[in-house]
Amino acid sequence: MQLLVVVLTFLLVTFFDTAGTLVGLADQAGFIKNNKIPNVGKALAADSSTMLVGSVLGTSPMGAFVESSAGIAIGGRTGFTTVVVGILFILGAFFSPMLGVITSQVTAPALIIVGILMAQSLKNVHWEKFEIAAPAFLIMVGMPFTYSIADGIALGFIAYPITMIAAKRGKEVNAMMYALAVIFVIFLWILES
Repeated sequence: MQLLVVVLTFLLVTFFDTAGTLVGLADQAGFIKNNKIPNVGKALAADSSTMLVGSVLGTSPMGAFVESSAGIAIGGRTGFTTVVVGILFILGAFFSPMLGVITSQVTAPALIIVGILMAQSLKNVHWEKFEIAAPAFLIMVGMPFTYSIADGIALGFIAYPITMIAAKRGKEVNAMMYALAVIFVIFLWILES
């Protein structure tokens, strides 16, 4: 039972971290058409495959990261960008002792820029509708306060059905959202236990 809880926890955290990142990056790159991301299944399969291979090889986690928004902002929207960055990382490995002298004061501005680029999609939230704005706000503040994309998304998934019911719009919520809200309540309860 304990192993099942650990596996389920990793599954939820990894899936929603990746899904949240992919949605944000796809929105920034302009890939979302009719509220759908083309080839999202392939993107998720590629991400999970790299996670599996990386863990077998003993590397740090590999996959989609929000830092990719910096590359998207300067025009990188294809796999060629990834190839160029990979080659530069291989070349950078030879200079890693010198790169160790770079302090957080140098990298912090880059992370601030990434945050600004990711925050641009907040303009699409219907802030005038409380039942939509409250879950979006909880996601937005939940991620930095919990240090976890998955926990922030969990707060939004729990709050959304509740606010929709409070606004007498509960019938508009898909049954899957209610199920996910229950799963996330259990998930957060297990994490706190």
